[in-house]
Amino acid sequence: MKIMFSGGGTLGPVVPLLAIAEIYKKHNPQVEFLWVGTQNGPEKDLIAEYNIPFFTIFSGKLRRYISLWNFLDIFKILFGFLQSLFLLWQKKPDLLITAGGFVSVPLHFAAFTLGIPAWVHQQDVQVGLANKLMSYTATKITTALRDSQSYFPEHKTEWIGNPVRDLSVNDINESRKKFNIAEGVPVILAMGGGTGSNSINKLVIEALPAWPRDWHIIHLVGRERPRELQENATGVFPNYHVYPFLKGDMKDAYAVADVVITRAGFASITELAALGKATILLPMSLTHQEINARLLADNKAAVVLDERTDSGLKLARIVMELVEFPETRDYLGKRLQTVLPPASHTKVLEIIDSLSS
Repeated sequence: MKIMFSGGGTLGPVVPLLAIAEIYKKHNPQVEFLWVGTQNGPEKDLIAEYNIPFFTIFSGKLRRYISLWNFLDIFKILFGFLQSLFLLWQKKPDLLITAGGFVSVPLHFAAFTLGIPAWVHQQDVQVGLANKLMSYTATKITTALRDSQSYFPEHKTEWIGNPVRDLSVNDINESRKKFNIAEGVPVILAMGGGTGSNSINKLVIEALPAWPRDWHIIHLVGRERPRELQENATGVFPNYHVYPFLKGDMKDAYAVADVVITRAGFASITELAALGKATILLPMSLTHQEINARLLADNKAAVVLDERTDSGLKLARIVMELVEFPETRDYLGKRLQTVLPPASHTKVLEIIDSLSS
């Protein structure tokens, strides 16, 4: 059995696929995984931890507005399609699985040409153009949200929730030791996805002076973002921990966090939902993330701030209120779990077995 995953550019389409890989590997240890991603995205390092062979192809991005880049990217997509045909012929996977990303489009079109079954998973409230294009050739479509089913052909679409990686830790005290954090001390986790977020980085720096000095802040600033301000702040705030990115220790950061500040991509939100974490969202403006955040705000499952108008002082105040009132944190965590239940392992196995047979 050989399964080829695809997706990248950001970690949004990567994380649920890694969850699927974990789930199926336990069911079938002999399965072989392959991954097709982007040339410069953050996914390669994370996927390397899973010892999955990684391949890249050319991919363009079709924009929903008039742009010269749309014309140029058509040629990238065509070249990526030819590369995909060769890669699929060479590796002969039994099944393709993606959760989005334009690198998947030429690959899935090539798979359709060769008669290889394909599973497309939709996470966000708003359907991305890549998934919309691949839905025409997909054998199976699944959604993280019940309401998203209506955007796809009914006969091959199913709501299952979002697959989630195993995020459990054996001993939370060991997790605390990794970050040098004493028991009982409040911990704030701030992260902006695999590429980081300038808005979150800026607001956290502004909020730092307002937070008690004994608090610990774990801040994932992103590998592609300037880090001078954050690195200077570590000299002033001894409990401020700056990392460009976390891989294996990510589950420890989740475990020790009392409050999480993050973007509004569904991959991260679903993991936080599985753990029942109180979450503050700063969605990327004028994107699908605002729609994701609105859904959660309307269901009282998260606190949502506006990166264009809200300040670091407002962020500091909200975090302090959440730390002061654990019952509010518990309520937000439970609401998030209710709105975003994870996909069952049984359903994931059922879909893979039915497609591969």
